[in-house]
Amino acid sequence: MDAKLSPPPPPPPQQQQRKWAVPLLASLLLFASLLFFSSGQTLLFLFFSRIPSSSSAIEEPLFVEPKLRLPPLPAIPALSVPRLAYLISGSAGDGRSLRRTLRVLYHPTNRYVLHLDLEAPPAERLELAAAIRDDPVYARFGNVRVVARANLVTYRGPTMVANTLHAAAILLRDAGDWDWFINLSASDYPLVTQDDLLHVLSSLPRYLNFIEHTSDIGWKEYQRAKPVIIDPGLYKLQKSDVFWITEKRSVPTAFKLFTGSAWMMLSHQFIEFCLWGWDNLPRTVLMYYANFLSSPEGYFHTVICNAPEFRNTTVNHDLHFISWDNPPKQHPHFLTLDDFSRMVDSNAPFARKFRRDDAVLDKIDRELLGCDADGFVPGGWYGALKMNTSDRHYTVRNANELTPGPGAERLKRLITSLLSADGFDEKHCI
Repeated sequence: MDAKLSPPPPPPPQQQQRKWAVPLLASLLLFASLLFFSSGQTLLFLFFSRIPSSSSAIEEPLFVEPKLRLPPLPAIPALSVPRLAYLISGSAGDGRSLRRTLRVLYHPTNRYVLHLDLEAPPAERLELAAAIRDDPVYARFGNVRVVARANLVTYRGPTMVANTLHAAAILLRDAGDWDWFINLSASDYPLVTQDDLLHVLSSLPRYLNFIEHTSDIGWKEYQRAKPVIIDPGLYKLQKSDVFWITEKRSVPTAFKLFTGSAWMMLSHQFIEFCLWGWDNLPRTVLMYYANFLSSPEGYFHTVICNAPEFRNTTVNHDLHFISWDNPPKQHPHFLTLDDFSRMVDSNAPFARKFRRDDAVLDKIDRELLGCDADGFVPGGWYGALKMNTSDRHYTVRNANELTPGPGAERLKRLITSLLSADGFDEKHCI
């Protein structure tokens, strides 16, 4: 009969302790390694992500919006020569006027976008592009861009705002090293040289936005804010007038409406805000103004005055001399030789509206800008360039050495009067 096998005797107590001691020691070593490599930060096992302390949560917000906020505005104005970004736009027949306006506005450190809208025939746009491409000065500095894919702009609807934002996006993409954005049309013309303008702007804070605005919209509430329009320029290839919807809408309550001039000089920071729109205000307002008559006279004004970051950066002036009826009509008067003295006395750097090749433009060239018709305006950069016309690749080394003239004194008087006006700090966006 087989004997029954008995179980092996249990190990001594010392051997039992060795079995669980090894895993314990390994766990302690792993934990110590984690503590060492985490530099004293608390680790959340399973996810291996750091739990922010109360202090770090304040310094680094979990959401993206606070990280996109603009840095504090500088208290001391920059003293270097600023760079300007221009949009000069026109329609059919304005190609020659665009070239003339560009000529007297040109400076090698600035940036320029020219736009002939879709109503202009393709031959005119090709002629404009060829003139810019073949000009030795423009080719040398490469800072003039003609919009190849033209937009249809009806001027009474939102397509003008869309075109302005399009040009600003091009200027940011191609060269974002500019300080202010200025929108002009082919019927605008400067009253000071670029050296005059850049000299005066050199002493100003870069965050200022020159935009004429008011919240007293008056009759526009009933004739523009409450009616609803459709702009065919948003979906057609041929220009036609806007048409009206029979229903009315109420005035918005999510933001306050502002109105003013469609011509402005806007800071780089504000243009980026309009394109990025991290708190969605620019997009919301843009969608509202898509059905608003003459939206260029309200879109940027409403955005800037409803954005806490920018509402205190406004200067209530459009930097233009414009002759209006009283009360103003849809379009201003055409300026002539009879308006020359008033233009000069206004101290404004720009004026509008001019007929093509009007005699007053020749007078402005001779007496205010000091140039011949279709010639560059004399300045520090052009004097250096003329000495090196044989070298196509020569770059003007002293482009920031300005030679301001009488126009700088006139413009300085205007800017000083605007910034030193009584209650200037309390008159933003009212």
